[in-house]
Amino acid sequence: MSTPTLAVLVPLLPFLGALARLLCGRAAPGFVRPLAVLPTLAAAVLAVLVAFRHGGGKAIDAATELTPTGSVPIELALHLDGFAVLVAVLVAAVATCVQLYSTAYLREDPRYPSYAALVSLFTSAMLLVVYSGDLMVLLVGWEVMGICSYFLVGHYWETEAARSASLKAFLVTKLGDVPFLIGLFALAADTGSFRITKILGSVAAGGLDHPTLIALLLLAGVAGKSAQFPLHTWLPDAMAGPTPVSALIHAATMVAAGVYFIARLLPVFAASRAALLVMAVMAAVTMVGSALAALAQDDIKRVLAYSTVGQLGYMTGALAVGDRSAAVFHLLSHGAFKALLFLGAGVIIHAAGTNSLAAMARTSGLAKRIPDAFWTMTIALLALAAIPPFAGFFSKEAVLVAAEHTATGHSEFAPSGAGWIVLVAGVLTALLTAAYATRLWLMAFRGRGAAAPDHGKEPVAMTGVLWLLAIPSVGFGLAAGPLADWFDGKELTPSVTTSVLGTGAAAIGALLTYALWQRATARDAVTAAAAAAVPAAVVAAESAAETPEVAEVTHEHPAVPAGTAPDPGKALLGPLHRHAADGFHLDAVYDRLFVRPVRGAAGLVRFLDREVVETYVRGAGLGPRLLGGLVRRAQTGNVQSYLSALLAGAVVLAIATAVLANVNAGS
Repeated sequence: MSTPTLAVLVPLLPFLGALARLLCGRAAPGFVRPLAVLPTLAAAVLAVLVAFRHGGGKAIDAATELTPTGSVPIELALHLDGFAVLVAVLVAAVATCVQLYSTAYLREDPRYPSYAALVSLFTSAMLLVVYSGDLMVLLVGWEVMGICSYFLVGHYWETEAARSASLKAFLVTKLGDVPFLIGLFALAADTGSFRITKILGSVAAGGLDHPTLIALLLLAGVAGKSAQFPLHTWLPDAMAGPTPVSALIHAATMVAAGVYFIARLLPVFAASRAALLVMAVMAAVTMVGSALAALAQDDIKRVLAYSTVGQLGYMTGALAVGDRSAAVFHLLSHGAFKALLFLGAGVIIHAAGTNSLAAMARTSGLAKRIPDAFWTMTIALLALAAIPPFAGFFSKEAVLVAAEHTATGHSEFAPSGAGWIVLVAGVLTALLTAAYATRLWLMAFRGRGAAAPDHGKEPVAMTGVLWLLAIPSVGFGLAAGPLADWFDGKELTPSVTTSVLGTGAAAIGALLTYALWQRATARDAVTAAAAAAVPAAVVAAESAAETPEVAEVTHEHPAVPAGTAPDPGKALLGPLHRHAADGFHLDAVYDRLFVRPVRGAAGLVRFLDREVVETYVRGAGLGPRLLGGLVRRAQTGNVQSYLSALLAGAVVLAIATAVLANVNAGS
C-alpha cells in the first residue's frame, strides 16, 4: 500500500468510527468503547507508519481535482512533509490517549456514546487539516473542529456555565473565521490556486500583490482558533467541558491548528515585514498577559488553560521571527506535557472533589492518595517550567534562540524589532510560567488541613495513560538534533546565552514563589485558630463555591474546611491580582464595546419592527376592514331598502345630469 493511501486512511478511520458509533451506539452499547478506542489507535499506528516511510525526506504530494469551479480549482490534495507527518503522529497519539482515558473517566456518563463519536470526528477533522494540501479542503476540517468544540464544550448542557462556554467558543472563533475566509479567497485570487505548493511557488516568484492585507486577514482567523490576543477569551471558559476534551483541544487539536497553518504558509506571512511585527506584538502580549492571569486563577483547569494560551504565544513568537522549525518543535513538545497536565488534573479533581486550588491547599495527603498523578504531574510541570532536561526546556530554548538570532540582525526577512519583542517577552514569560507552575504544585500537593478522602486507586485506563505521556514529557527534548532533518534543517539545540536567561528566569520564578508560599503558610498557621471559629453558614457557602461547576466528580466528598489558603500568587501580583484573576476585564471590555451595542441595535430593530412596521401592516389591514364594515351595514336583506336606495341613486344621477347639461349649455 502506497504512502498517500495510508495517509488517506489516517483521518478516514476516526471518521468511520464516529459514524459507526452514531448509528449503532444505542443498538449495540457494548461496542461503544471498542469503536471509540480501536479506530483512533489504528489511525495512530498508520500515522507512525506514514512518518516512518517519509523518514524526513522530500515532501510527498498527491492530488485529484475535487470539482471544477470555472476559475480557481479545488483539489483533494495531500502534502506530506516532515512537519505534517510528525504533527499527525502527535494528534493521533493524544487522541488515542484521550479516548482510552475517557472510557474510565466518563464510565457513568449516559452521553458517553455521542461524546466518543464527537471526539473521533474532532480527531479526524484535525488530521484532515494536517495532511491537506488544498486550502479549501483544509477549511472543511477547520470548520468541523469548530462545531465539534461547540458540542464537546457544552457536553454538560444542563449547566449554565457549559452552555455559555460552548456558545462563546463558537462565536469568538467564528468572529476570526470571517476575515480568515476572506483572506483565503484573496490569497487564491492573487496566486490563482488553493493548492499549498502552488501558492508557495507563486509567493517565491513574487506573485503576491497584497501580502500585508492577506497576512493580517489570515492572522485574525489564527488568533481566534489558536486563542491569541485579543480573541483568546473563549479558551479559559471552555474548561466547562469534560477534562479529557480540554486535553484534546489544548494539546493536539483546535488551538494547534492555527499555529500549524501559519507554519505551512509562513512564506506568505514573511512576504510582509509589517505582518511579522504585528504577529510578534500579538505573541508578546499573549505570552505575558496569559502568564499573569494564570498566576491569579483558583480553578486548576483555568490555570492550565491560560498556560496553553501562553505556550501558543511562544509558538506564534517563533513564527514571527521566521523559524517554523522551533514553532512546530514546541508544538510537539507542548502537546505531550499539556495532555499529561490536563489528564492529571482530571485525576486530581476526581480525588479531591473540587477544581479549586484554595480548597486543595486546605487538605493534606492528596499526593499520597494519588501517587501516579502526583509524580506525572510533577514531570509535566517541570517540562512546562522549562527545567532541564525535560522536553519543555529544549523546545522553549529553540524559540528563544530563534528570537535572539533575529534580534541580533541575522534573519533574512524578519525585522530585528520582532526578535527583541519576542525575546524579552519570552524570558519574562519563562519566569512567570515557572512561578504559576510552582504555585499549582504547592497548592495542589502540599496542602495542610483535613486529610484528603481515600477512594482507592484510580482506574488503570487513567493512570496508565499518564505514565505513557510522561515518557515524551521527559525525553522528547533529546530529539532536538534529529528533528532538524525533518524540518527545515535549522539547528534546534539551545545556546549558552538563552539557556542562562531562560533557566535563570525560571529558577527565580520558582524560588520566589516557594519563598512566598512558605511565608503565607506560616502566616496562616498563626491565624488558624481564628479560621476555626468561622460560622457554619460561611463554611457551607465557601464549600459550595469551590465545588465543580460541572458533574465530573463521581465520588462522595466531605465538605472542605473553610478558611484562607496560602496563595503565593497574591503576594507576587499585589494589586494586579484582582485584575489578573478576571482576565484583565477583557470580557467586560468586549461586553461594552460589542455585546451591549449589538443588543441595543437588536432592541432598536425589535422596536421598529413592532411599533413601526407592524403598525403599517395593521393599518393596511384596518382600512379594508373598516370599509367592509360600512358596506356590510348596507347589506340588510330588506328588498324595500334596496329599491329605496336604487330610486334615491337614480334621482341623484338625474339631478347631476341636469346640472351638468345646464352648465354645458351656458358655456
